Amino acid sequence: MNDPRPTEEPVACARCGRTADPLPLTWTCSVEDGRRRYFCDECARTHLRAIEGRLDSSWW
Repeated sequence: MNDPRPTEEPVACARCGRTADPLPLTWTCSVEDGRRRYFCDECARTHLRAIEGRLDSSWW
């Protein structure tokens, strides 16, 4: 899989701010307003229904 983000940058969870480098396979990616937003496994698990309902993260 081809990830367009630069490999030097750590990824931060858009919800809690946790950082990781490299991007873990357990994290979730969402595109909101044309921007990629990454969510750690804990935040994604907590807000799974909202993510599946395609609600923007500002709603959760």
